[in-house]
Amino acid sequence: MPALSVVVPATDAPPTLGRCLAALAAADGADAVEVVVVEAPARLSAAAARNVGVARATGEVVVFVDADVEVHADALVRIRDAFAADPALVGLFGAYDDTPGISTTVSAFRNLLHHHVHRQGAGRSETFWTGLGAVRRDAFLAVGGFDEDRYPHPSVEDIDLGRRLAATGAPIVLDPSIQGTHLKAWTLRSMLWTDFARRGTPWVAMQLRARKVSSALNLGWRHRLSALACVVALVGLVLLRPLVVAGALGALCALNHAFYALLVRRQGPGRAGVGVLLHALHHLVAVASVPVGLWAGMAAERRAGRVRRSMLGPRADDAVLERPA
Repeated sequence: MPALSVVVPATDAPPTLGRCLAALAAADGADAVEVVVVEAPARLSAAAARNVGVARATGEVVVFVDADVEVHADALVRIRDAFAADPALVGLFGAYDDTPGISTTVSAFRNLLHHHVHRQGAGRSETFWTGLGAVRRDAFLAVGGFDEDRYPHPSVEDIDLGRRLAATGAPIVLDPSIQGTHLKAWTLRSMLWTDFARRGTPWVAMQLRARKVSSALNLGWRHRLSALACVVALVGLVLLRPLVVAGALGALCALNHAFYALLVRRQGPGRAGVGVLLHALHHLVAVASVPVGLWAGMAAERRAGRVRRSMLGPRADDAVLERPA
């Protein structure tokens, strides 16, 4: 059985850290698991704190757990058994459960959306998630760990790591039976800001940099068609075309009937109706992040090109070549 080390980034003094650590201590097999909590220095980003945690860890497999997640009792055992059963497995991650720790409308919607997307995306993956995800320590170090320079704020550093791990050809697996309860309180403002600035824009820039359009998780065809339906509904609303709006919303409901059924079961019809509107807003913000992400990605490439040229010095075709007499 591989030895596990759990790394919890907590440099922002999260109020949920106590509940996170208590759940880890109560988990099955916890007596054989090393827990590394990175609380200082306070200036460290989440990506940098995780890198520090891995440097301190001694286990063969490193399990990343966010400080606002309470792992289920069987989570660590499931992770350990999965890596023991498949020596080629390089990464494994799970999902939030469908009973969020915060029951407000926005928080429940956001956490249930994450739960649903990960449940639907079970199997081999090309991405990674640090809310509750594990990676072999040697593979993590081989690809350079988290890019803390590019991601000084919580963003898509875990997706970027997954992309680099997947490029080695070793399997990464999403197993939604590995679950934790999310304790984060979302507001409408924090959700929109995260969707636009912390997720959507850097995700587009990352795909531009990689020259590859991902179809993982919420970038699949169903989600793209849902985004298109939301744009059509918005255009219909602006042009005062109620039939267009109704048709687009009908398409949105047809594409996401399983998720909306989950909202009804967990929140009731009234709050589920608000959840449909939040889902449409979520897609519209994601669409808005595309041009900004493209601009940011191209600007970054231009800066990188200038840096490379300055390091190389004058180009050979601009240089004066001396010929022997």
